[in-house]
Amino acid sequence: MRGLRGGVAALLVGVLAGCGGEAEPRAAADFGEELFQDARLSESSFNRFSCATCHVTTPEAPAGRMDSGHSLYNVAARPGWWGGYETHLLDAVNFCYVNFMRGVTKLEAEDPRSRALYEYLSRISPDAQAPALPFTVVKDIQDVPRGDVARGEAVYRAACQSCHGATHTGEGRLTELASLLPEVTQDYDRLFPGIPHAQVVIEKVRHGQFFGVGGNMPPYSTEALSDADLGALLTYLGL
Repeated sequence: MRGLRGGVAALLVGVLAGCGGEAEPRAAADFGEELFQDARLSESSFNRFSCATCHVTTPEAPAGRMDSGHSLYNVAARPGWWGGYETHLLDAVNFCYVNFMRGVTKLEAEDPRSRALYEYLSRISPDAQAPALPFTVVKDIQDVPRGDVARGEAVYRAACQSCHGATHTGEGRLTELASLLPEVTQDYDRLFPGIPHAQVVIEKVRHGQFFGVGGNMPPYSTEALSDADLGALLTYLGL
């Protein structure tokens, strides 16, 4: 894969040369697909997230994958994003770019990366119109009934392991900044005195980083992770 800076330069050369017709949008979309897959979209040396970390581009997620973010198939054809809180596609992209990918400043509309991402997202949006997708955030967390441990293991593998790695060892985790599960809960009595360990995990899952508890992780809506699956996950983690 070519470097992102080189890709930007190549795209700019193509634009300035006046490719015209369909050639330039296709080239931009190809570059946008590279950006989508590459954590170096963000210039932060601490970022390990790419767009593909939390989103698939197929109509349905493949078996064994539970993402915090919806599929981006038909994303450019939707009237709103983030449960309707964002009504411009670039703003929806920047919400991820700044909050989770550690982007220092937002992507501007005239940035070649923005154009490339738009062309790629348009290419994977074949329909003229698509419905907005729900993103229900739990306002006030509360405990959930525990579930089956086997189901909890499946949920962990589908929703958690790609970032946190294998339980107990962290093998395969995305970054060393990702908590080692469930061992991280051993620190909770010191960090969150008087709070049940399961409640801290629920807070991290449901609200992500937004209350200063969940590190850099994104929140899981009830559409992405049901209370039943969350309860099974807690059982698997021994909570």
